Amino acid sequence: MRNSIEFKVYGKYALFTDPLTKLGGEKLTYSVPTYQALKGVVESIYWKPTLIIVVDEVRVMNAIRMESKGIRPMEYGGGNTLANYTYLKEPHYEVRAHFVFNENRPDLAHDRNEHKHHNILKRSLEAGGRRDIFLGARECQAYVEPCVFGEAPGYYDTYDGEIHFGNMVHGINYPDETGRDQMEVRLWNPVMKNGYIKFDKPEDCTKVRRIADMQPKLFDHHNVQSVDELFEEIEAGGQS
Repeated sequence: MRNSIEFKVYGKYALFTDPLTKLGGEKLTYSVPTYQALKGVVESIYWKPTLIIVVDEVRVMNAIRMESKGIRPMEYGGGNTLANYTYLKEPHYEVRAHFVFNENRPDLAHDRNEHKHHNILKRSLEAGGRRDIFLGARECQAYVEPCVFGEAPGYYDTYDGEIHFGNMVHGINYPDETGRDQMEVRLWNPVMKNGYIKFDKPEDCTKVRRIADMQPKLFDHHNVQSVDELFEEIEAGGQS
């Protein structure tokens, strides 16, 4: 696929929080990563407001296992609360994703150099990302490496049948990407077959709920470096 990358992401723990479990101060992870969590991983590898990251597919490489921990949440007003967080243990995924240009940002049309963006994205992946990588929660540090999607053996390769995960959060709609002055949440019903989950595109999700009014963030030459300047810096760094 055009402007695509394939990579593996792994760590000791992951926490893709089911929002229904947060009401009492506890946290319980979904069994599989959300679209939004994997989009965040790609954006930590490389992102600019000129781009919209699209996650196409994820492959679950290890068996889905969970582990509960007693956690003391940070309480700025004092207190000694003990909460129970349930994490995914030894998560390992292969991800296929690509980028398209954000047509809702005509102010950044000058930054739409497809070749340079793709080049920087691939270089950033090989370097392990431009920002810290984590799986769902900040305490779940993770690592990324390039891979050939579907090449390595996975735990669910020979699983007979489909696994349905019920109603889950797909992701968040922000005004920068939708052109609507509000934040929305998308819901969907993922199905895994032989370890593979193909994601619905955000615009194809029919279950969308408004969360709050929101204005798009302002981006211009004062707070966004052009891809041409960034590419020149990377080229210069690679030659030094």
